[in-house]
Amino acid sequence: MKDNNLSEISEKVEEGIRLSKDDALTLMNSNDIIYIGQLANKVKEKKTGNHAYFNVNRHINLTNICISRCKFCAFSRDKGDPDAYAMTTDEVMEIAMSARDLGITEFHIVSGLHPDLPFDYYLEVIYRLKDIMPDVHIQAFTAVEIAYFAKISNLSIMEVLTRLKNAGLGSLPGGGAEILTHRVREAVCSKKATSEEWLEVMRTAHNLGLKSNATMLYGHIETIEERIDHLLTLRALQDETGGFQSFIPLPFHPQNTQLTDFKKPTAFENLKMLAVSRLILDNFPHIKAFWIMLGLKVAQLSLLFGVDDLDGTVVEEKITHAAGAETDQSISKEELLDLIFTTKRVPVERDTLYNAIKVYNPNNTDIVQKTRGIH
Repeated sequence: MKDNNLSEISEKVEEGIRLSKDDALTLMNSNDIIYIGQLANKVKEKKTGNHAYFNVNRHINLTNICISRCKFCAFSRDKGDPDAYAMTTDEVMEIAMSARDLGITEFHIVSGLHPDLPFDYYLEVIYRLKDIMPDVHIQAFTAVEIAYFAKISNLSIMEVLTRLKNAGLGSLPGGGAEILTHRVREAVCSKKATSEEWLEVMRTAHNLGLKSNATMLYGHIETIEERIDHLLTLRALQDETGGFQSFIPLPFHPQNTQLTDFKKPTAFENLKMLAVSRLILDNFPHIKAFWIMLGLKVAQLSLLFGVDDLDGTVVEEKITHAAGAETDQSISKEELLDLIFTTKRVPVERDTLYNAIKVYNPNNTDIVQKTRGIH
């Protein structure tokens, strides 16, 4: 006999009725993960059919020196630490050029909040990257970084984003959201942008025509209710701007952080979080499983739990691996295709803005899509 509350939620999902906070709490407190996954899968298939998206991207972390030193971060360093680093713009260009033959369509750039690098450094990085590889989309700088640039440059958020966009910035990643509540941010990341500042950066970016993603870091000090409030806050901003492309729930990795008493969320919890996110965020086009943090097996299984995107090839991920991630730092396109084919999904290689580059059939023969925008 199905739980009556889940049955009511199922009826809402079938009829396209928006789920409430109480519905979200019911889902999070239920252990019927298969049923929840089936509901999320229905929503996913209504939105994106049988497609599973990925892209070919290259991560670049400009510096690990950071004034914030968040308690959940194993990547950041103080300026004098022996393994602290900050790339010169020439070094960034060398890394970019080394990826030229990988067929990448995206540079994904996030970094620490460096105490000395001026805003002009970041502008130069974007400008030079766009100059040497003009066809590669640049998704760079979390909302936290943008707010920091505004502070160190005495510019408004609007001015910072406008200058970056003019230099070649194409979109914003979703990082730095963590948990969008005052209590959690005060406790674990008090030196960086507040919830309100993070949301204002995203609102401004969307109004400038810059798309972005959104994340949530879960599995540390937050409550289940705070996770739900985070989702509802994002849903409300998406109602307003429509600028979010995908939502990426990120399970906390405690190793080498200041929160080592916590355990990583289990596969069960991760799949439930992904599925509930798909059900609550009815106005988000895509839910992404970041395989680097989830592991390839859970990421693959998530394609049946509401997820329609596995991120990309990544190439040299540093932030999660500093916290003890045991996944590879990159994956080949062929491996991603095999993962997707096994779930009977249709792999779609996309660009950053979710225009289809290639749709692959089960025989690995690619079909080039001439039309734009398989969404």
